[in-house]
Amino acid sequence: MMTDDLFSGKAAAKAANPPADGPAPKPKGRLREQFHGVARFKHLSPRTEQSYWEWVVRYLKFHKERAGGWIDPRDLGSTGVTPFLTSLAVSGAAVSTQNQALNALLFLHREVLHVPFVAGDFLRVSRPPRLPVVLSRDEVRELIGQLDGTYQLMAQLLYGTGLRLLELLRLRVKDLDFARGQIAVREGKGGGSRVTMLPESVREPLKKHLER
Repeated sequence: MMTDDLFSGKAAAKAANPPADGPAPKPKGRLREQFHGVARFKHLSPRTEQSYWEWVVRYLKFHKERAGGWIDPRDLGSTGVTPFLTSLAVSGAAVSTQNQALNALLFLHREVLHVPFVAGDFLRVSRPPRLPVVLSRDEVRELIGQLDGTYQLMAQLLYGTGLRLLELLRLRVKDLDFARGQIAVREGKGGGSRVTMLPESVREPLKKHLER
């Protein structure tokens, strides 16, 4: 069966879940329905939406254990944020983990619940900066050489174009411009679009992939 997806599969189908357009939602259902409805209206990426919701669930479970029962987040206001974020620092979470939790709770209170948000003076994670580990060109060639077929082509595109994983999985045939040697990235991270190069080394393998 022919499709317009460059790389079809469950991951691509899951990633290509467009946000709803229309007036700002005024959800009255359960918190989960409210959250996902607003997330799609605000054009959050599928991965960000899922990650934020998982933090909301952890936040509610944290206060359930402390109070001995479920608490409506509206009743907590933003006062419950400080102890939760502090608990992450105490448990040894990474800086990026604590920041992501903060962003998720900020989105919950301001965009979904429409209540004032003040994070308070919570204990921030402090970690010394570390140098990133970067593969050499020879190591990249060896790594890609262990793959074959479609997976090898996808790895070559990731390395040669700077595409994010979900951007790669959402690529469509119309996004490829062999004449100009470029790829159109539509609805990327943050809802933005851009153009990136199409490396010469993958043009022929891509054309054969399309023929198949």
